[in-house]
Amino acid sequence: MTRLSRPAWLASLAILSFLAGPIGPAARAQDARQDPTARPALRIIVFGAHPDDCELEAGGTAARWAKLGYRVKFVSVTNGDIGHHEMAGAQLARRRTAEVKRCAEILGIESEVLDIHDGELLPTLENRRTITRKIREWRADVVISHRPNDYHPDHRYTGILVQDAAFMVIVPGFCPDVPALRKNPVFLYTEDGFKKPNPFEPDVVVPIDPTIEQKVACEDALESQFYEWNPWLFGYLDQVPRDRAARLEWTRNRTAKRAAGLADRFRPKLVELLGPEKGRAVKYAEAFEVCEYGTQPGREELLRIFPFFGR
Repeated sequence: MTRLSRPAWLASLAILSFLAGPIGPAARAQDARQDPTARPALRIIVFGAHPDDCELEAGGTAARWAKLGYRVKFVSVTNGDIGHHEMAGAQLARRRTAEVKRCAEILGIESEVLDIHDGELLPTLENRRTITRKIREWRADVVISHRPNDYHPDHRYTGILVQDAAFMVIVPGFCPDVPALRKNPVFLYTEDGFKKPNPFEPDVVVPIDPTIEQKVACEDALESQFYEWNPWLFGYLDQVPRDRAARLEWTRNRTAKRAAGLADRFRPKLVELLGPEKGRAVKYAEAFEVCEYGTQPGREELLRIFPFFGR
């Protein structure tokens, strides 16, 4: 996909996270004290291919949005019914749906799992209509999903379906049973490490230090994936602690390591633009890239979507 040039402010927005002050309890209190008249609540919908993808890629940011009163919904596009080595089918789908419902409670958001078989998602017209309807029904201001060059076909096709809906959501004659949006949402991609045909380029890096424990709690709630399936699939099942407290601490360390790695991945830009002291302050982060489709946000619009950065 050919990339459009961005103005200089957009590249620098990745490090604006510190303008609101130090991260910690004070920052959490500041989130809660936001004036709703000065910063109207937005409606954000995040699409992930499976019941765990949204939580992994945007759980910390969603929790921060929820603290501000923003309305956030996670949609798992497939039901995850083959994502396990010992169980499958409806039983597994029900279990994974219950897990992400628990995550929604932890984050203070809403959640939905579509009844599409895991591993069988295709970019069909029917599925395009489904995604279009979900965006309209949520009356979304912001839509977030995978990039379409991910390793997993379900991830790729989720990204393609969301992209394909990016214009259709404002066309009244498409899915006329649900009113078309009058303004096209801002579309964003979640972070990944894939290089071809083009690498992920973050436009916003969100500090999630204030909500890292909620993200840890979500991964702990996703038991079928993080204590069973992924460890079996990638050969470290013997490393999962049996004791409940030890298992939670194991998850905390793994979650923190991933979130810290992402912050460190963008550290040179932070240090370059903020100097060493502020550039090294963020411990944990999530990152997002503006999609070329949909509304192209200016500086003020991005600061409204991500009101963690000051003015």
